[in-house]
Amino acid sequence: MTFKEKGLLIVLSGPSGVGKGTVCKALRQSGTNLQYSISVTTRAPREGEIDGIHYYFKSRDEFQHMIREKKLLEWAEYVGNYYGTPIDYVRQTLDEGKDVILEIEVQGFFQVKERFPEGIFIFLAPPSLQELKKRITGRGTETAELIQNRLTVAKSEIDLMKHYDYVVENDEVHAACERIESIVTAEHCKRERIIEKYKKLSEVDK
Repeated sequence: MTFKEKGLLIVLSGPSGVGKGTVCKALRQSGTNLQYSISVTTRAPREGEIDGIHYYFKSRDEFQHMIREKKLLEWAEYVGNYYGTPIDYVRQTLDEGKDVILEIEVQGFFQVKERFPEGIFIFLAPPSLQELKKRITGRGTETAELIQNRLTVAKSEIDLMKHYDYVVENDEVHAACERIESIVTAEHCKRERIIEKYKKLSEVDK
């Protein structure tokens, strides 16, 4: 009889514009076994974004109903819009022994850490604030005022990286993905996980 190890919850967060979505997309395309949890948001879709693939796009009323019904693992209001993670998919996938990666805002980090302290928390950092401003500006979707608001928030969020398990600098997308995959591999090899596996196997053999 084999022991089915529970999946790991990998939480990736960082400032707006740091490239969380780009890194997660690259991880999916690289053939990784990480299961991507699609977030819910009230913001309007950007060009090319599809409901149910990039995000679940909801109205504010619909999102608030999900909050009341405790359907979200975490949620946050960021620059006038709600973002959150549906909880049922996460629980089911972890129980199946599959690793789940969450792409969330920094505000949601503390909620997830409280409910899933065994999660693996990775802060995706920009090479510099100047580079972060360049990336946000390059989107061409925000006003000058909104860009400044995002940078102000980003500075305060960078101060919170001390609460994370790992920091991965997104200087280059492929390199950032390799670092994240290395972290996941190392976490699966941790002594406490291996010991627990063999303890359970020994109990079965008795």
